[in-house]
Amino acid sequence: MARTHAKARREPPAGRGGRGGARRAAPARPSPLADSNLRLIWRERRISRAEIARRTGLARSTVSEIVGDLFPTGLIAEVGVGPSRGGRPPMVLEFRDDAYAILGVDMGAAHVAVALTDLRGRVLAWEERSHPVRTDPEGTRALIVELCDRCLKAWRPGVRRLVGIGVAVPSPVDPRHPDHLSEVVLPEWKGSSGLSVLAERYGVPLRVDNDANLGALAERWWGAGRDVEDFAYIKLATGVGLGHVIGGRIYRGATGVAGEIGHLAIDPHGGPCICGLRGCLATFVGAPALVARARALLDGRPDSTLAGREVTIEAIEDAALAGDALALSLVHEAAEHLGVAIAGLLNLMNPSLVVLGGGLARLGDTLLAPLRETVRTRTLISSLVACELRTSELGTRATAVGAATMVLEEALSDSRLFPAARGRRAR
Repeated sequence: MARTHAKARREPPAGRGGRGGARRAAPARPSPLADSNLRLIWRERRISRAEIARRTGLARSTVSEIVGDLFPTGLIAEVGVGPSRGGRPPMVLEFRDDAYAILGVDMGAAHVAVALTDLRGRVLAWEERSHPVRTDPEGTRALIVELCDRCLKAWRPGVRRLVGIGVAVPSPVDPRHPDHLSEVVLPEWKGSSGLSVLAERYGVPLRVDNDANLGALAERWWGAGRDVEDFAYIKLATGVGLGHVIGGRIYRGATGVAGEIGHLAIDPHGGPCICGLRGCLATFVGAPALVARARALLDGRPDSTLAGREVTIEAIEDAALAGDALALSLVHEAAEHLGVAIAGLLNLMNPSLVVLGGGLARLGDTLLAPLRETVRTRTLISSLVACELRTSELGTRATAVGAATMVLEEALSDSRLFPAARGRRAR
């Protein structure tokens, strides 16, 4: 499933939950100039005060004052002398990617994964475990805490240098009500994530968004979507979700449900979907649908490597990669149905790139070749020529990394989120 966040700026937080859930008054917001200079240093990695002044048009004295205020955060450091353009050589500033870390949680329909990343999206620690998320809210929340604890234990500085926690959920997320989960998609959760326990336990900001949108955010910052202004990210997993980037920002619609491509009707007379409709794309290419289809076909295919073993989506993928005829026929069927949806997407939205993520994307050209053929026969030539179809550069870690990136994006726009600001407020 999928839906809701990416290179979009959020409202500044009013405060942070402490360990007991208490909220303190927010510190005075740093000037926009301070945050914009911090983003410039982050983007360039190394840059001198003189170059900052030249790029921004600010007086050197102003830049020096801003930089002086940033030093106590630990986010930047002087790392030596740079080349001179005449006169005294400038001191070079460096953004410290390892100054802090962020937790990103991928709460899938059937698994939980947690990534601890630095401030450049690099994974410092990773934990993952299968779990019946849809039917076990309490156990899922306990597992998220356990995996977060494991990641923090593996990183020496621990929670004291944690910026925040981002969580990706397999549900549409309305930015106005981020704790609300779809009762259609996750009925056992009774409409609420209950994830505020994370903010209370770790004393840091918590942000929640849809899984496909956060996959798109990760690809936009670190993967196949770098420098691409208009692209779509499709997550193929238990369900099928779409994160759509338009003009460099995630498009989520009026209430956060834009991009629910998994519930696009491919066959109005098809089987029932969990959403209550019939013939949805997810009923043809979602993991449960593919597993059910494989089991139905196995009776007449004793020669398949899938015969006589537990049939899982991972087993189907492995068999397809090994050239198993039954598994390949399943992939070709899935590609045809997915291609119908993507062709409609290209004709309607005209993205320059479609990125496939989730487990099924590891099939690479085994999936892409029949998919491209279906899209080619159903798309306006001008839309097809402008678009590239490819698989994710980040693999199955994209969603968790995107959840952490959501927090990083906000922190670089509002440096109050960094722990140093939290410390100054406490004093």
